[in-house]
Amino acid sequence: MTEGTEQRPARVVVADDQTVVREGIVMLLGLLPGIEVVGAAGDGDEAVRLVAELAPDVVLMDLRMPRCDGVEATRRIRAEYPGTQVVVLTTFADDESLFPALRAGARGYLTKDAGGDEIVRAVQSVLSGDAGLSPSIQRRLLERLSEPEPQPAAVTEAPDGITARETEVLLLIADGLSNQEIARKLHVSTATVKTHINNIFAKTGLKDRAQAVRYAYAKGLARPPVG
Repeated sequence: MTEGTEQRPARVVVADDQTVVREGIVMLLGLLPGIEVVGAAGDGDEAVRLVAELAPDVVLMDLRMPRCDGVEATRRIRAEYPGTQVVVLTTFADDESLFPALRAGARGYLTKDAGGDEIVRAVQSVLSGDAGLSPSIQRRLLERLSEPEPQPAAVTEAPDGITARETEVLLLIADGLSNQEIARKLHVSTATVKTHINNIFAKTGLKDRAQAVRYAYAKGLARPPVG
C-alpha cells in the first residue's frame, strides 16, 4: 500500500454508565481493526464534554444513563458537534428506546449482543453517510413504517397558551397514564414528557397531576369517564 492511501482509524468515544460494561466495550474495540478508542464516559454529560474536547468521529452511546440519558446526549452532540456521529449500543431494542434515539440524530443502533464485526460495520457505515442498523432493528423499522398512521383526535382549542402537543400530554395524564406510558404512546423519551409537563404547569399555575386532571375537565379538554 502506497503512502497516503491507508485510511486512518475511526476515533471513537464509548459512553456507558456501568464501569464493567464500559471497560469491556473499550477492550473489545481495542482489538478491532479500524477503530481507535480516544475516550470513555460514564454518563451523557461526560459524553458531550468528551466530544467537545476530543472531536471523535463516532460515539458509541448507551441509552439508560444517570443525569443525562443517551437520547438527550445524542440530541446535544448532533446539534452542537455535527461532525461527530452517534451509534447507539444498548441492551434495549424496544420502540420506547429506538425511535427517540433515531429522532435525536443517532445514525446507528445496535444491541449489546452485537459482535465486533457488526460494530465495525456500523461505525464504517455512519462515517460513509449510511445508517448502521442491525438486521433486527431494520426489521422493526420496516414493521413500524408499514403500520397505519394513527389519526389524531380532535382537540378543543387549548387555553393558557398550551400547545397541541402539551394538550395531548395533558389528556393522557387525565386518562391516568404514567410518564413512561405517555412516552411510549407518543414515541418520545420520558425526559421530553417531563419537559411538556413542566411547561403545562408553568403556563397554567398547576402544581401536580391531580390539579392537571381537574384542569383538563374544567376546561372541557377531557370528559370524566361515564358510569
